[in-house]
Amino acid sequence: MNSTTVQFLWNPPPQQFINGINQGYKLLAWPADAPEAVTVVTIAPDFHGIHHGYITNLKKFTAYFTSVLCFTTPGDGPPSTPQLVWTHEDKPGAVGHLSFTEILDTSLKVSWQEPLERNGIITGYQISWEVYGKNDSRLTHTLNSTTHEYKIKGLSSLTTYTIDVAAVTAAGAGLATSSTISSGVPPDLPGAPSNLVISNISPRSATLQFRPGYDGKTAISRWIVEGQVGAIGDEEEWVSLYEEENEPDAQMLEIPNLTPYTHYRFRMRQVNIVGPSPYSQSSRVIQTLQAPPDVAPSSISVRTASETSLRLRWVPLPDSQYNGNPESVGYRVRYWRSDLPSSALAQIVNDRLERELTIEELEEWTEYELQMQAFNAIGAGPWSELVRGRTRESVPSAAPANVSAQAVSSTQILLTWSSVPEQDQNGLILGYKILYRAKDLDPEPRSHAVRGNHTQSALLSGLRKFVLYELQVLAFTRIGNGVPSAPLILERTKDDAPGPPVRLVFPEVRLTAVRIVWQPPEEPNGVILGYQIAYRLASSSPHTFTTVEVGATVRQFTATELAPESAYLFRLSAKTRQGWGAPLEATVITTEKRERPAPPRELLVPQAEVTARSLRLQWVPGSDGASPIRYFTVQVRELPGGEWQTYSSSISHEATACAVDRLRPFTSYKLRLKATNDIGDSDFSSETEAVTTLQDVPGEPPGSVSATPHTTSSVLIQWQPPRDESLNGLLQGYRIYYRELEAEAAAGPEAKTLKSPSALRAELTAQSSFKTVNSSSTLTTYELTHLKKYRRYEVIMTAYNIIGESPASAPVEVFVGEAAPAMAPQNVQVTPLSASQLEITWEPPPPESQNGNIQGYKIYYWEADSQNETEKMKVLFLPEPLVKLKNLTSHTKYLVSISAFNAAGDGPKSQPLQGRTHQAAPGAPSYLAFSEITSTTLNVSWGEPVAANGVLQGYRVVYEPLAPVQGVSKVVTVDVKGNWQRWLKVRDLTKGVTYFFRVQARTITYGPELQANVTAGPAEGSPGSPRDIVITKSSSELTLQWSEGNAGNTPTTGYVIEARPSDEGLWDMFVKDIPQSTTSYTVGLDKLRQGITYEFRVVAVNKAGYGEPSSPSTAVSAQVEAPFYEEWWFLLVMALSSLLIILLVVFALVLHGQHKKYKNCSAGKSISNMEESVTLDNGGFAALELNSRHLNVKSTFSKKNGTRSPPRPSPGGLHYSDEDICNKYNGAVLTESMDLKEKSVDASESEASDSDYEDAPPKHSFVNHYMSDPTYYNSWKRRPAASAQHRYEAVAGAEAGAHLHPVITTQSAGGVYTPAAGPRAPLTGFSSFV
Repeated sequence: MNSTTVQFLWNPPPQQFINGINQGYKLLAWPADAPEAVTVVTIAPDFHGIHHGYITNLKKFTAYFTSVLCFTTPGDGPPSTPQLVWTHEDKPGAVGHLSFTEILDTSLKVSWQEPLERNGIITGYQISWEVYGKNDSRLTHTLNSTTHEYKIKGLSSLTTYTIDVAAVTAAGAGLATSSTISSGVPPDLPGAPSNLVISNISPRSATLQFRPGYDGKTAISRWIVEGQVGAIGDEEEWVSLYEEENEPDAQMLEIPNLTPYTHYRFRMRQVNIVGPSPYSQSSRVIQTLQAPPDVAPSSISVRTASETSLRLRWVPLPDSQYNGNPESVGYRVRYWRSDLPSSALAQIVNDRLERELTIEELEEWTEYELQMQAFNAIGAGPWSELVRGRTRESVPSAAPANVSAQAVSSTQILLTWSSVPEQDQNGLILGYKILYRAKDLDPEPRSHAVRGNHTQSALLSGLRKFVLYELQVLAFTRIGNGVPSAPLILERTKDDAPGPPVRLVFPEVRLTAVRIVWQPPEEPNGVILGYQIAYRLASSSPHTFTTVEVGATVRQFTATELAPESAYLFRLSAKTRQGWGAPLEATVITTEKRERPAPPRELLVPQAEVTARSLRLQWVPGSDGASPIRYFTVQVRELPGGEWQTYSSSISHEATACAVDRLRPFTSYKLRLKATNDIGDSDFSSETEAVTTLQDVPGEPPGSVSATPHTTSSVLIQWQPPRDESLNGLLQGYRIYYRELEAEAAAGPEAKTLKSPSALRAELTAQSSFKTVNSSSTLTTYELTHLKKYRRYEVIMTAYNIIGESPASAPVEVFVGEAAPAMAPQNVQVTPLSASQLEITWEPPPPESQNGNIQGYKIYYWEADSQNETEKMKVLFLPEPLVKLKNLTSHTKYLVSISAFNAAGDGPKSQPLQGRTHQAAPGAPSYLAFSEITSTTLNVSWGEPVAANGVLQGYRVVYEPLAPVQGVSKVVTVDVKGNWQRWLKVRDLTKGVTYFFRVQARTITYGPELQANVTAGPAEGSPGSPRDIVITKSSSELTLQWSEGNAGNTPTTGYVIEARPSDEGLWDMFVKDIPQSTTSYTVGLDKLRQGITYEFRVVAVNKAGYGEPSSPSTAVSAQVEAPFYEEWWFLLVMALSSLLIILLVVFALVLHGQHKKYKNCSAGKSISNMEESVTLDNGGFAALELNSRHLNVKSTFSKKNGTRSPPRPSPGGLHYSDEDICNKYNGAVLTESMDLKEKSVDASESEASDSDYEDAPPKHSFVNHYMSDPTYYNSWKRRPAASAQHRYEAVAGAEAGAHLHPVITTQSAGGVYTPAAGPRAPLTGFSSFV
């Protein structure tokens, strides 16, 4: 028709090949070079003339193959033979990649590429140029189709030109691509736009305002807008949303085609002739407004569910098409009878994920039309295309009308009726049944079937005479019997001659008279008008009867004037208006010698006379007791536990056999008999042997028959066995009859015949080991296989035994071709993408297990340790085996399971697979608290974050004064490693200053801060400072005394003592919880560090907090006073005394040993050698070693491992920065959890350890300094005494190493302390003294 439209004309297929109801046609078109890109347009059926239709929006000047197919509800028919057609030629699209090179003052070269959308045969190009803004200067040049560049000459220097290039086809020139360029000025890449502002937000568009970036000295040819759609975040992808071309001066863009109720974030860039700019900064996040859904649910199909219901199935809308709040999305279904379109009804489905609805309370065997639409809180979307469905055939819901009955004889009644109203037939009427019962005589009605729906009368024959009958008529379909007519029709058969009276006896017999007694006939056949008694001598002529007639109410008669000891023959008959009936004869002997008869004997039931429901009993009569037997009585007992029941009491006295019927098949019985004469009953005869009736066909079919799709070509049949009492024999198995039905439309009578010659059957026999069903099972199943897809099947069942089959079950219908997937998706993989996203990939179930087209997948996911609370389900309607689960909890194990679904339902779930999201920044600490707040110290503690979002690596504590202190604002940062310590001791506060504390946790990065302010003491209302601080020292302890100051707002509850060692310079808590009544405190000097000077002060405490500290005490040294034997004067006296004694001894020996001169010479050599060794010592210093155990000094070389003692750092060595770290809290050593930085302090020698009993840890030390930490205490212990040689080697090893191990102080706010090498290292062999 034109460059984008093709018209189709076609004739419908022959009706006999449609195979159902024509639902419409599909027009198909696909490019010749891309057969997979099929365009489909659905056309509603038009039952008049030639059909026509159009496919639009095709590609221009493109070869297409076209075809048409017809489709019905089960599926598409074959397409017509493809025909090749070309769309018309049209103007081309814009040329691509316009660029400039060789830019000179008076010329430049323009190059381009041919259009992507040629829309025809390119015949050439048009290039135009003009001075920017001066149309009258425009020049145009035409080029051939092979030229893609042109050099423009004759330009003015440093002038801006607008240059256009357009392609040309036979249809004309296409869209021109335009750009500006300044001659002599090469262009640059443009800069990024800025200041993105979003306004005018509607459901499907938004206005983006911006400030253009640097244009690169040429016109902006294109604006590109990208966005994050739905999921917003740094890790989310950006997609192209809109491009605007040929608007170089744009500052506002209208972004169309947005999705309603969706979050967006935009960014943009501008493009010039050189290329694209960088991206702008991202805009704020917006959400478009809600709108009604744009589409209706897809893939709508309707199936017959029952006689009064239809099952509607559809594919729900995907999330992206809700256009509103998901909680408000639902579906509306409207339906109406095809013949009554004004009677439309509607149902609402509020679950947006629901895929099926059963519409109940419909008319039976009626065609309905249905439509669906989706809706949300804003409104409803479009209606879907019509679908049609017919409810299943059912039993008639009304009885035949105008039922009448007329007796035509004593044994016949004629019934007539009219048909069931059409709206109540509910299917094809296969015939009628007459239910009739002799009122008050028959326990159950009998039925008479009339086949065919054209016969509307029936003659009932073989009825009882003059009996009132109850009659009803019903219609039946293949499904079953309909409603019987009401009220009951009562009709009596005509009267006839009666039957004989019964139970004739002669209770009184004398020599000359007898009394006769009788009962009315069992078959009166009319109104009894009277009785006739005739009698004669048995030996007289047959025609010499004496006849007497009595009234209808008379039941006895006495005959007199009889001959004694004679036999008389009596004949008794009844009379109706039709005449006398058959007589009953009996013989009597006029004698008084009578007795009861003997019981019958030799009872026998011949097996040949046994049937399923009757048998024949034979016997030999016993003695009649001189009185003729009048009748026999037969009784029957059902084995094993039945009671004796009287079968008949009116068996003729002449009979020697009797037929016993109304028995149950395959049941054992015993029988007995007694005779009755005029005197009375005989005893019962002996019982017969047990007699078992023969088997009969089962009395009822299997129950609860159901047929459900199992695969796309098989059906699972399930049923329950018949009741045991209805089996009527040994159950051999079941027969399943099934046949293919026509498409869901009205079917002809041949298709509705119950036992169609084409019916298939599957037999399950007990003797076969291949297909065996246990008849005692409460639930049995069988799978019918190799059925045709997309066909309806009808299934009926019978039970059978050796005799035959039971009646058929009610037929059930099933649609074959749809079944839920039999297997779960395969190769499921869970890949973490970020801290809040997991990517799930899988493969579809194996093709043989899909059982139809997979419509989508359900992804179930939950946190591994709390499935019930956290399980969620995501439905993916697109058959792409990939989904990203978003908004998950960080660093959490998730389990994921997937099931596939098709139109028939959900398949099984895959085995749960585990995945863990990545770590993320933790949440803020749960709390921040301060305690023990004094004027210079406090303890800060915090709680673990509620959301750790990973493995907590530590914390960062930052504090600073809110206002500068003495002009300095010091910010202290402390990093605490590990998660076990969540407290810190701060000791460098300034009195009364408010500090700002911030704490944040760290996993892979730091999380948000928790902030709090705290003011250093003293607290308002706290006690005043204690007074009169006095400290006294003895040889082994210090005693601190004070007096109470002002109490504050509440009474003082206790005291604390703070101490400041001279080597640190910071006050810290020394003693806590001193009772209020105590005003002194004593501490042993051994608890303090030797050689350190301490100052003390006291702080009073009440409920308000810590008060003002007292003024410091005088400085006191912790040095223990040496005993007198260690004083210098005592040592000097002892040394002189020893020297004097030695001299005296030597002098005596000299005098005594003058004669041993050679020995003296030897001694002199020894001394000389010793002096030589002294003078040769390192550096000319004499080495002296004292081994006296009384001296309180130790060689520095006797410490453990030969390491040097660490010196005490000076407070002056501490400095603060963003990296400053406090490493102790209440004296605990943080050897692995703190990074400490400290300026190095020069020190030459270390203190020595004290006495040998240092191996026992001290009971107390100042704020747990060195001695409180086992690691430091052990490292300072003295090594056991060793030889001097070993000590020298240890010192050499220690001094030779260039690396000095850092020592971490316990209470100082300083950091790592590294001893520096002093100007004078100790000499080998030289002992240091303190």
